[in-house]
Amino acid sequence: LLTGAEGCYGVLTLDENQNQTCLLAQATILATGGCGQLYLNTTNPEVATGDGVALAFHAGAPVADLEFVQFHPTALRLPDTPCFLITEAVRGEGGILRNAHEDRFMPSYHHQAELAPRDVVARSVLLEMLKTGTDHVYLDLSLLGPELTKHRFPNIYETCLSYGLDITKAPIPVAPAAHYMMGGVATDLYGRTGVPHLFACGEVANSGVHGANRLASNSLLDGLVFGHRILTYLQTHQLSFNQLPAELEATFSAETNPAQVTADRLTLQQLASTELGIIRQENGLCQAQHYLTATDLQQVPALTPDYLELQNLRLFAQLLVTAACARQESRGSHYRLDYPDPNPAWTKRIIQSPQGTSTIPVEQPFTWRW
Repeated sequence: LLTGAEGCYGVLTLDENQNQTCLLAQATILATGGCGQLYLNTTNPEVATGDGVALAFHAGAPVADLEFVQFHPTALRLPDTPCFLITEAVRGEGGILRNAHEDRFMPSYHHQAELAPRDVVARSVLLEMLKTGTDHVYLDLSLLGPELTKHRFPNIYETCLSYGLDITKAPIPVAPAAHYMMGGVATDLYGRTGVPHLFACGEVANSGVHGANRLASNSLLDGLVFGHRILTYLQTHQLSFNQLPAELEATFSAETNPAQVTADRLTLQQLASTELGIIRQENGLCQAQHYLTATDLQQVPALTPDYLELQNLRLFAQLLVTAACARQESRGSHYRLDYPDPNPAWTKRIIQSPQGTSTIPVEQPFTWRW
């Protein structure tokens, strides 16, 4: 982002031919999605590398609630197959979760069994995987019968069939996958951030509507509602700059080793999946913090999108681990084995900016005045 005394002036772009271009705008809107690629297993697309949060943070915008990462409990788990999401409606229709020994396990974790909250089911599935030494459990649809299964879930049936699995004849191997970031760039109800002329909407933004645990489909608020509110704001407010800086220069640095970038990204994903995932504790968080501070990729020259994305993933991980260490309790999707219960003293939000980390009461909205 191109920033100066009056806020954000636009962006510096890098195209496939490594040409750099400055694009100036009176309003810049971040709508870059989340950061699911921080983890080995995710339902997110390959471009979900935390770019928007990293851009905003470097520009000086506060970010909030980054410790809250939602994992979908049932993503398809097959070799060399994408993490295709198996909707909770399957369990709502009577699908049963079974471990590697074919035992139903959810009733032993929660009185609502398979219909327990998403974070409870994801945590229970992970614990069963650890107990049995497997990388998945099974979602059994036999109680639904073949006709109901195909009628109610035609897309799931056809997709699994394309991967060689007939879910009317065999259970679905599933495992939790990173799905949605409740945290993001702190915004008010018009999508404004802490940097003038910079807006954010969608998963990259954090207006606070999801709290610690997003309800299913409520992500529509982030995109449709707040995207529309930004548009309404821009139609009714004339944004302008008093004076553009005499020079707006920013450059990307030179190229680096692609093989090393790939290896470093895999190491980061393995670390995040183990220590910053569904179940966290102090030792693991400290290990992650040490790894992220022991090496500084900013000192390595780069001009590849892969490297820039790795930088952004690392920054997102650093912000996440800082917030997760600070929140010494379990709340929503943030579960700490060493602090397994909610603590009323932590009914507040963790805000991070280049100036430091602070907290605000949950009932206090962000109000950015430009």
